[in-house]
Amino acid sequence: MYLLNEWAEIIRRFMDAGGDVLWAIAGLTFLMWTLALERLWYYKFELSKDVNGAIGSWEKRAERKSWNAKRIREKLISQVSLKINASLPMIQTMVALCPLLGLLGTVTGMIEVFNIMAVTGGGDAKSMAGGVSKATIPTMAGMVAALSGVFINTYVKSIAERESELLEDHLTTDH
Repeated sequence: MYLLNEWAEIIRRFMDAGGDVLWAIAGLTFLMWTLALERLWYYKFELSKDVNGAIGSWEKRAERKSWNAKRIREKLISQVSLKINASLPMIQTMVALCPLLGLLGTVTGMIEVFNIMAVTGGGDAKSMAGGVSKATIPTMAGMVAALSGVFINTYVKSIAERESELLEDHLTTDH
């Protein structure tokens, strides 16, 4: 229990050193990873039901070569593809926002440093160091969050593309 409290205190000090922007980056990263893990859950446990439903609807059709049949096939593919790609644009947007929030932290931290310099004439090194840390830590955190997001986004996107292509391959027009 002591070790857990010690780690909690270290994390609290780190978050306080980065300012309010660091909390925003942490929240955004948590949300981004939650959406990514939801997508992985969907692909693992729910996608097969949607794909089997679309394939079942398609297989019930006696005729599959007419213009009408092709539109129905496109509709089935589109419906499942929408489910496959749900949340992917949001995850991609969050990946792009992480470094921007880090930059915001840099700007606010440097404003604090300049404010301290203006008030004290540069004589308060400890306060200036606190402002520099508020400028540096969010930048680093934003980049780390963005990098982790790029990796998970690429992985989830590749699964989505593969599953969409597999669905198209399963809905054949051969009879």
